[in-house]
Amino acid sequence: MARYVIRIARQASLIAAFVGAAIFGIVSGVLFAFAGDLPRITALDDYAPSVITHVHAANGSVVAEFATQRRVVIAYEEIAPHLREAIIASEDGSFNSHFGVSIPRLVITAVRDVLNQELSGASTITMQLARNLFLTLDKTWTRKVQELLLTFQIEKRYTKREILTLYCNQILFGHGAFGVEAAARMYFDKSASDLGLEEAALLAGIIQTPARQSPFVNPDRARSRRSYVLGRMEADGYITAAEAGAARAMPIVVSDRRGESSIAPYFVEEVRQHLESNYGAKQLYEGGLSVHTTLDAGLQRAANVAIRTGLHRLDKRRGYRGAAENVRDAEDGSIEGYEHARWRRPIVEGDRVPAVVTGVTPDRIALRVGRYRGAIGRDGFRWTRREATRLVEPGDVVLAQVSAIDEAALTLTASLDQEPLAEAALIAIENRTGHILAMVGGYDFERSKFNRAVQAQRQLGSLFKPVLYATAIDRGYTPTSIIIDEPVSFPAGPDQPDYEPRNYDQEFEGPVTLRHALEDSRNIPAVQMMAELGPEQVVGYARQMGFTSELPPFLSVALGAAEGTLLEITSAYTVFPNQGVRLDPFQVLTVEDRDGNTLEDNRPIAHESLPADTSFIMTSLLRGVVQRGTARRANALNWPLAGKTGTVDEYTDAWFVGYDPDVTVGVWVGHDQKTTLGPAEEGATAALPIWIEFMQAHIGDRTERPQFLQPANIVFRSVDRRTGDIAEPSAPNAIRESFIAGTEPGIAFQ
Repeated sequence: MARYVIRIARQASLIAAFVGAAIFGIVSGVLFAFAGDLPRITALDDYAPSVITHVHAANGSVVAEFATQRRVVIAYEEIAPHLREAIIASEDGSFNSHFGVSIPRLVITAVRDVLNQELSGASTITMQLARNLFLTLDKTWTRKVQELLLTFQIEKRYTKREILTLYCNQILFGHGAFGVEAAARMYFDKSASDLGLEEAALLAGIIQTPARQSPFVNPDRARSRRSYVLGRMEADGYITAAEAGAARAMPIVVSDRRGESSIAPYFVEEVRQHLESNYGAKQLYEGGLSVHTTLDAGLQRAANVAIRTGLHRLDKRRGYRGAAENVRDAEDGSIEGYEHARWRRPIVEGDRVPAVVTGVTPDRIALRVGRYRGAIGRDGFRWTRREATRLVEPGDVVLAQVSAIDEAALTLTASLDQEPLAEAALIAIENRTGHILAMVGGYDFERSKFNRAVQAQRQLGSLFKPVLYATAIDRGYTPTSIIIDEPVSFPAGPDQPDYEPRNYDQEFEGPVTLRHALEDSRNIPAVQMMAELGPEQVVGYARQMGFTSELPPFLSVALGAAEGTLLEITSAYTVFPNQGVRLDPFQVLTVEDRDGNTLEDNRPIAHESLPADTSFIMTSLLRGVVQRGTARRANALNWPLAGKTGTVDEYTDAWFVGYDPDVTVGVWVGHDQKTTLGPAEEGATAALPIWIEFMQAHIGDRTERPQFLQPANIVFRSVDRRTGDIAEPSAPNAIRESFIAGTEPGIAFQ
């Protein structure tokens, strides 16, 4: 009997061994089959995920980011210890002790999946990493097995420290932010290394379901999840009960940077186009380029303010157009129930924001702006020259400029405003380098992305006259040369009426000096000079000064009949303060790849456009425009300035381009469709005030005045500015006139 039992046992063991071997073979075959389709984890050795391309201003500050996934890869040491601990405690408490899989969690989850006939999570940090890096999010047994196999491989090849670092750089935190660094910057406007305990716990809590637990979406859910994370950290011994309690009591304070726009959207768009053209979209949006530009952040902010202020000022001169909408016109429209998207962002003094009118009397307009109540007093709508009851009614949505806010009382005061119809552009170029320091291409980039600083071809008006007179000076004329201001006509060709230029004031002054003709922007003397020099010669000089737009060799070009861009004309004017040298304007200084390799390193490119002495004479003439001529309003800045106004027929375009020894700044104002800005809206009234406001910021509190460089062959004589004759220095119209040596008049008075 015993032998029978032994025989049976031996047979059973053989059968069991055979069955075990068969099962092992089958499992091994299945695993081998799955493993055959797995990606190679050695790719992690060269981990290079999609990262953000950063665009920097000249001072190093970031002014724009481009990315498909907003990610900044950082090292283990750059992750705050509390953040590392919070992530481990909330996502995988046994991370430091398991081999990639938590057996208790896996068994419990497997039983639940079988009972529920669906797959659910029990993923460790390593499993999440394997899935996010190599697999899809499909809930299938195939994907689950592949995930396990990859997890084992990752755990075998990499340390826990390396795995956690990869995870922290890869995981999604909502709103397009991938990795802890990008998340810390978006939610708290600080680096991941600087997060406090309560901030770290909040970030860790978002990981589970970013779409639902973001503090931007659901602050209460985010607070609850933060409390859970703090409890897990306390239970695992990372923090004390007192620390957990103190962190729970902290309010959720986040810095919502999702909707932030660049301070220089038009400038940045030009940079973006340059990068995409040179490196391709993939490198731009995924390659993590580091781009350093010429942008002066302070001057750019000044340009933004100057353009907006100037356009609003211009628009108010045209009168109030009325409210854009009334909330009561909408179905079930309610004044108290109305909400505007702008109200979700912070509101500060100086902001122009939509407001809904809640009540109106002849002297007062009551408003609601989000959680604030406020009012516009008579001074705030005096510019309309109408009583409030004739301007608005309850329910109207108006634009209000906030002048004061009382946060305690949740009240504000404001003035009535409206979005301007006209557009404007500004560009500032550093004379000695060609660096574009600031650029504004329109009132609002969101309203229109068309860049009027570099794309718009507009008639130049009198801005072209300095190019004409620079040609004349270089061909032997002087500031005291006499030009006749009288009616004149020129043949225009077969079957065409004669060309008869007119002065803007329809008057004639007879013989005038070249200086006076330019300072007072006389049209007929300009055309007379164009005829004497020859249009082809003047156009040739324009080409030397950087013009690339079409310039037909016609007499009318003297008065700016030809078109050009603001960038072209501003760049041409840099020749005058820069001793005849023009430097190609540019924006991008350097481009580096994610590894710090230099891909692009740009330097100024210089062109000899005019002799230095001719350029100095032109600066002297254009300083006269500021001191006595059409731009004399700018003389109040008490700074060495030169420039020229420009106005196109029917006031469709208003210009001013001017400079000091350091920068040249151009301003254009007009409509995209060539319609009038309004009566008397000239360069001096529409464009010059914007330029002055910008230059005030440029000058700042400097007391040391820069000087225009004077060539050695410049001499001075005291002359009558109206006649050009030698005059006593004390004479009423006497000025100290500049000449190229050898062209000066007599030397009776020096």
